Amino acid sequence: MALELRQQLKLAQKLVMTPQLRQAIKLLQLNRLELTGALQAELEQNPALEEDLSQSSDTLELPPELQASIEITEPGKEGDVTEQFAVSDSVGDVNWEDYANNFDSNFSFAKETPAADAPSQFDFISEKPGLLAYLRWQLAHCELDEKEMEIALFIAGNLNRYGFLEVSIEEIIAYAESNPDEVEYVLEILQELDPPGIAARDVSESLYLQLERMDMGDSLAAVIVRDHLPLLEVRNYKELMKATGKKRNDILKAIDFITSELTPFPGLPYAKEETNYVVPDVYIVKVDGEYEIRLNDDDMPHLRLSSHYLELLQSSTKDLQKDSRSYIAEKVKSAEWFIKSLYQRQRTIYKVMESILKFQYDFFEHGATHLRPLILRDVAEDIDMHESTISRVTSNKYTHTPQGIYELKYFFSTAIPRAGGDALAAESIKTRIRKMIQEEDKKKPLSDSAISNLLAERNIQIARRTVAKYREQMKILPVKHRRQAR
Repeated sequence: MALELRQQLKLAQKLVMTPQLRQAIKLLQLNRLELTGALQAELEQNPALEEDLSQSSDTLELPPELQASIEITEPGKEGDVTEQFAVSDSVGDVNWEDYANNFDSNFSFAKETPAADAPSQFDFISEKPGLLAYLRWQLAHCELDEKEMEIALFIAGNLNRYGFLEVSIEEIIAYAESNPDEVEYVLEILQELDPPGIAARDVSESLYLQLERMDMGDSLAAVIVRDHLPLLEVRNYKELMKATGKKRNDILKAIDFITSELTPFPGLPYAKEETNYVVPDVYIVKVDGEYEIRLNDDDMPHLRLSSHYLELLQSSTKDLQKDSRSYIAEKVKSAEWFIKSLYQRQRTIYKVMESILKFQYDFFEHGATHLRPLILRDVAEDIDMHESTISRVTSNKYTHTPQGIYELKYFFSTAIPRAGGDALAAESIKTRIRKMIQEEDKKKPLSDSAISNLLAERNIQIARRTVAKYREQMKILPVKHRRQAR
C-alpha cells in the first residue's frame, strides 16, 4: 500500500473563542476588588485607554463615541463595532511647578535623627511572622548543641496550625538518627516555650501542660483533662463524680476553670491567616417602600479612548509608518472592546439582580425564612440569557441588602417539597433550624429527632439525617456538646 497525500473536504461545527469574547467572560466573573485591579492593569498596558477625570458622576456612563454601538448581549453574541472615533478632549493647564523636583543634593539621612515614634523597618515586613518563626526565635536563646537544635527545628517544623505535634517519637528518632532520651529531652524544652501547651500530641496533653505551667499539675482540673477528657466533652458529670470521687460543685468549678482559663489550641493565635474582606458589588436599598438596585461604582475609574491616539489614527500624515498605524489601530480597538465589555458586565449584573429581586421579594421583606427555591435556569429564562452567564455573574459576588450582606449564590437553593403548601428552599429550612437551636433550653437542648418533629408540626417533612446534615453544614455541635450544666 503506497503512502500519498490527498485533499479532503470536511464539515464540522466548532466554537471559536475570540479575544474579545475571552475578555468579556473574564470581566464578567471578576468580583469588585478583582475588577479594580484589572482596570488598573489595562490602563497601564494599553496607551489608547485613559481615565476620564472630567466626569464627576458616581455612576458609570458609556462614553459618547461608544454609546451607538453598545448592546446588552451575552459573551459570545458579539455586537457590531463602529469605526468612528470622534471624541473631544480638553485638558486644562497644569502647573508643573507643583511637581518640580527640589531635592537637595547635600541632604543626608545620616545627619537626621529619627523621631521617637518613627516606625521601625520591621513594621514593613511583608510576611507576618507565624508560630514557627516565634519558636525559632525562642530556640535561638536556648543552650542547645548542633544536634539538639536540628531535632528542635524538625519538631517545630512538624507542628500543625493548632500547635500539635504531627509526627511520632519514632519518626523523629529516625530522621535525626538519635536516641529516645535525647528526643524526649528536646521535646520537653519545646514544651516549656511559649505559648503554653505547645508541641503537645493532643488536646489532653496540651491542657495538662498549661496547668503544669500554673503549678496546678496535681489539681482536680489536671486529673480531669489528663484522665477523663472524653467525659468532659459530653459533660457527663455523674461519671466524673464517680471517677474522681469529688462533689458536683468541685467538678463544676474545675470545669469552669478549664473552659475559661485554658486554650485547647495554643498555636491558633499565631496562624498566618489573612482576613478576606468583602466589598458588595450591588446595593439593594429601600426608598419610599420600593427597592432600588444600585451598582457599586465607588472608586471605579471612568474610561475613555485617548484623543491623542484617535487623532493619530485619523490623520493622513505620511510620517506615521504602516506598522505604527497598525499598532495604534489595534490598541484603539482593544480599548474600545474593553470599555464595552466593562459596561456590558455592569448592565448584566443589574439585570440578574433585578430578576433575583423579583423572585426573592419576600426574602428582602421578611428575611431568610421566606427564601424561595430558585435555580439558575429560572433567572436565565427570565432575562433571556444562558445559564453559564448567570453562573459567572453570581460567582464570588456579594450584595448589600436590608437583611445583611449575602453572596449572590445564596439566593439559589434547591426546593424541599411540602405537602399542602409551596416548596421551601433548603437555606430557609437551615435558618429555621438555627433559630430553633438558638432559642432552645441550654440545659435540655433539642436533638435532631426533636427538631425533625417540630418541623413536621409546621408541615415541613424532613428526615432526622437531613437535620443532622444541615446542622453539620452550619457547624453547629450535636446535642451532647450543647448541653450545659444545671
